[in-house]
Amino acid sequence: MAGFANPVFCALDTTDRDRAMATAKEIMGSVGGLKIGLETYYSLGRDGYSALAALGLPIFLDPNTVAGGIRALLPLRPAIINVHASGGRAMMQAAMTAAKTAGQGRPKIIAVTVLTSLDDDDLVASGISRGTAEQALGMARLAREAGLDGVVCSPHEITAIKAACGADFMTVVPGIRPGGVSANDQKRVMAPETALAAGADILVIGRPITAAPAPAVAAAQIARSLAA
Repeated sequence: MAGFANPVFCALDTTDRDRAMATAKEIMGSVGGLKIGLETYYSLGRDGYSALAALGLPIFLDPNTVAGGIRALLPLRPAIINVHASGGRAMMQAAMTAAKTAGQGRPKIIAVTVLTSLDDDDLVASGISRGTAEQALGMARLAREAGLDGVVCSPHEITAIKAACGADFMTVVPGIRPGGVSANDQKRVMAPETALAAGADILVIGRPITAAPAPAVAAAQIARSLAA
């Protein structure tokens, strides 16, 4: 029973906080725990989640109800939402279908290909025979076939992905490190100027800005280097 006297976890697939709380209180003596999907979590928020957790039941937080999660996020009007391409074509199609319910102002839906913190050896250790470049390209093609707007990829895959999926296929690119800045846990990195020249649509830059002694200065320096 993996340590649980009662193996039954009830799925609270609702966006109504009062209903979630009422249901949880009603069944708490009869189930071993609660499963909270992405749709429910985003609708209830951290406070709602904490209120459920305070009941004392173990919680299985399940982020895999992708379409429902996207529907719950739409009222926030984000510009971009990402899913994981490894979830497969059907999951990505469901994500896009959910996003389209927002109409003309829907967010762009993109898919993560291969994390920039991974290299070829990491993929082999995970049972994936393809290298990072080939795997990322394959995932990008799958995302394109599923109708998504683009992908998250390392800067090293931008050129191949644009060639295979089209110039209009968005590339959102982490693993960006200005000269002289530590790569930290990132293994497939590139300077911002080089990544932009390769065709990156969006550069995702975290610690080189946020961990700098003066984040605003660091961000301004990057902006100037891109404008030069």
